[in-house]
Amino acid sequence: MQRIRLRYTKRGRLRFTSHRDFQRAFERALRRSEVPMAYSAGFTPHPKVSYANAAPTGTGSEAEFLEIALTEVRDPDTLRGLLDASMPEGLDIIDAVEARTSGLADRLTASVWEMRLDGVAVQDAEKAVAAFLAAGTVEVQRRAKNGVRTFDARAAVAGLACDPQPDRSGDGPCAILRLVVRHVTPAVRPDDVLSGLRAVADLTPPVPAAVTRLAQGLFDEESGTVTDPLAPDREAAPAVSTADPAAAATAPEGAGSA
Repeated sequence: MQRIRLRYTKRGRLRFTSHRDFQRAFERALRRSEVPMAYSAGFTPHPKVSYANAAPTGTGSEAEFLEIALTEVRDPDTLRGLLDASMPEGLDIIDAVEARTSGLADRLTASVWEMRLDGVAVQDAEKAVAAFLAAGTVEVQRRAKNGVRTFDARAAVAGLACDPQPDRSGDGPCAILRLVVRHVTPAVRPDDVLSGLRAVADLTPPVPAAVTRLAQGLFDEESGTVTDPLAPDREAAPAVSTADPAAAATAPEGAGSA
């Protein structure tokens, strides 16, 4: 059985697609592309697809991940192209690797988010960010199935900064925040951080923030960056020997010339 890990996006109006809607669209794409999927056992078999830490409905993303299991070996990039062509525009399959390591979900320990605050001046956003970072705790509330829950939104935030030169293509002021947040329990989402900014500095954007996940992966404590979770699979792939006749036959003409 071969396992393939895919990275996909939620862009434009399809940021409002729910996770269930994406699942339906992806399973249709699997059927259209005639992917040799492995299925679960039992009375209601379903394709073996593992989703990892999906973004909330209404947020865009450049870094969503899933894993599929196949009964036949396929080239990851060819498979990626077939699936991408069968998906709606905006739900784009942008990367694929063969799974050669374990624990993809364990490598998704943090996310990088961009929050666009139209109607907010950069100076006001910078003051709010400074107040948030200076606070020991920032309690926020979120409505859950069991009622209103109160939790600290500050502890999970590994980085928060205001872009000093935001996009000025709009008519009014605009502040863009870059947020790095660890994946903890309970999960701290970008809207929780926005609630925290309102609590500590009364920062209230006049229109809903446009939120996009730029990356998610393993958080590097030393550098404060989020690393590519698919990199270990690429690094574990066997190198193709140039002495291999099959490899030489598929090399483009002139590839070995200076």
